[in-house]
Amino acid sequence: QLVESGGDLVQSGGSLRLSCVASGFAFNKYAMGWFRQAPGKEREFVAGIIHSGKSSIYADSVKGRFTISRDNTKNTATLQMSSLKPEDTAVYYCKGGTTLHTAITDSEPGYWGQGTQVTVSS
Repeated sequence: QLVESGGDLVQSGGSLRLSCVASGFAFNKYAMGWFRQAPGKEREFVAGIIHSGKSSIYADSVKGRFTISRDNTKNTATLQMSSLKPEDTAVYYCKGGTTLHTAITDSEPGYWGQGTQVTVSS
């Protein structure tokens, strides 16, 4: 099970920190990914991190603004978001996958959270 939190309403240029707490599976053996879905759009990949936390990958749209990290002692993955823009408004989801590929690919199997709403006002 994955539970996201931290979503909120924030002004353009602001920052937010999303958390994803895992339970029921071996978190330290899973890669983790963050996705988002804006109204009327397909869900899209945002960021991913391997099981050890030593390597990460980002969508071009968030590179340099978002940072993914994890704490395997707390079974938690985090997405630090800064310089937020109105186009970042979406429901954000975390996903756990057995490989980085499965964690960052929507159509691949894995564990999903229920999502947390991020709204960025202009």
